[in-house]
Amino acid sequence: MRVSTITCQTPLDEALDSDPFLADARTQQRLCEEWAARHGHTVHVQHTTHDSTGTSWGWWKDADDGLVDIFLAPNRRVLERALRDVGAFEAECKRRGIRVETTGLPEPAYTAEMKARVHRRLSMPTAGYHGC
Repeated sequence: MRVSTITCQTPLDEALDSDPFLADARTQQRLCEEWAARHGHTVHVQHTTHDSTGTSWGWWKDADDGLVDIFLAPNRRVLERALRDVGAFEAECKRRGIRVETTGLPEPAYTAEMKARVHRRLSMPTAGYHGC
């Protein structure tokens, strides 16, 4: 099965202190890749967004080409932050015969050091910092 991941990139000022997982699309993606590997699936495309309508051609091009079997998000909270109308997106997926799944994997418990790494990675990309 070919997987298209959905992660959200909530702005740092909205989430870093209160809910860092929502700002940390890299860790969200890692959970999706782990789930896909455990199930013998391949991650084909990655969508990182915040408050998207889920209707643009970018969401559906690979699906229309038969290259997406599953849209996968780390959990429901991420899906609800990534997409403006999850119900409409799920209805469109059902119409197209594409599953929508969440990993069910636990979110990490963020320490102050982990939050600082997320902040550095997201706030310094133009300064040549590529993150670790």
